[in-house]
Order: sequence, then structure tokens, then C-alpha cells
Amino acid sequence: MRALAIVHQRDAGPGVFADAIEARGVELDRWASADTESPPSEAAGYDAVLTFGGAMHVDQEDQHPWLRQQKSVLAELIDRGVPLLGVCLGAQLLAAAAGAEPRRMSEPEIGWRQVTLTEEGMGDPLLGPLAPGFEGFQWHSYEFPLPPGGIALARSAACLEAYRLGEAAWGIQFHAEVSAGDAETWIEEYRSDEDAVRIGLDADALRRRTRTSIDAWNELGRGLCERFLDVAARR
Repeated sequence: MRALAIVHQRDAGPGVFADAIEARGVELDRWASADTESPPSEAAGYDAVLTFGGAMHVDQEDQHPWLRQQKSVLAELIDRGVPLLGVCLGAQLLAAAAGAEPRRMSEPEIGWRQVTLTEEGMGDPLLGPLAPGFEGFQWHSYEFPLPPGGIALARSAACLEAYRLGEAAWGIQFHAEVSAGDAETWIEEYRSDEDAVRIGLDADALRRRTRTSIDAWNELGRGLCERFLDVAARR
């Protein structure tokens, strides 16, 4: 199997998902789409494609023209039935490629938040084992509405947290992939996020909580990615 990770910034890559991918002996290519026009190989030729987060926003195509190209690539992959997993910005881009219009939230979700599975989510091959819910690491100011034809899988008090398109494409808003090192970097550099500053983020409290929760969270993330690979292998 071959997988493609679409990465938008250095400290927001596949994280612990890469551990799960490599442990399964899956070849993993990385595409820094903000820096390189094309992936290492034709995107549709991969057995699975994962797209990750970033500090930019889904509607900032004027500042980041590559966002438009990635939406086009994802739309083609949806049409072809290539297994897809979008995380945070990646999930918003996937939703946009499927015809939804992600939007800015009234207040960002930053930190650990309760996520509850829907009835459909409890039977989902990726999220079902997490029923009835979990506390997830969040860092986002935008949200995705449910794409046309999508199935809502999980929600928080603030927004839709996960959806599935067809049988092989998922978007998750929470950062199941984030490594301990990347989480530390995000918290340390929180002042670069104007929304985090605006809400008065308590970085010390978030750092303490993250250090006590990240090991179990990373185990959850690796398991979620393994189940995604199972779906991709069956296809």
C-alpha cells in the first residue's frame, strides 16, 4: 500500500498517524502543498490520502492560492472513491470539495473538549470504537457544515466534529494526529494565533493538561488511523 500525507505547515503533519502507517509497512509520501505544486506521484494513484491542518483558513484562497488547487484534487479523489481522511483544515477542505461551505465560528475551540458520537457514529468503522465519546484536543476557529450526502458522526457543544462521505472518506475536526512535540509547539507559540489571544488562552493550564493526557490521546489517534488503513486495504 501507498499513502499520501498532504501537509500545510511543518508542525502540523501526520504526527502519530505516521507511526501507525509505518508500523503497517505502508509507504508514506508527503506533499507540502503550500511549497510544491504537485505531489510526488499522481494523487489518484495512492491507496489512501490524508490531509492535515494549518494556521491558514479554508476561505483564504487570495492569500494561499494553493488552497483552490487542493480542493480540486480532493474533489477528484472523492469522485474516484480513493480513501480519504481530512483533519481540521484538511477536513474543512474536504467538506468544501464535497460542496459544503466551511465558516468561521463565533468562538474558537482550543484545548480539550468533549466529543459525543451520533447514533450513526457509533456504527462507523473509524469512530465506532470510541463510543459513546471522548475528550479530544482541539485547535480551530472555523467549522464545517455537513457536506451534501454526508453522514454526521460526532459533535461537540460547539460544532460538528466528524462526518463520512460514502464508504471511504472522513473528515474530523479534532486533532487525533497531533504528536506531543507539535502540541507543545502550538501552545508555546499560541500568540501567533489572534483568536487564541482574543479568548485569553491560558497556555500554562493547557500545557499541564496536555502533558497528562497526550499519551492516551496518541494511542487513540494511532488506533483511528489503523482503522482507516484497514478500510483502505479492503478497497
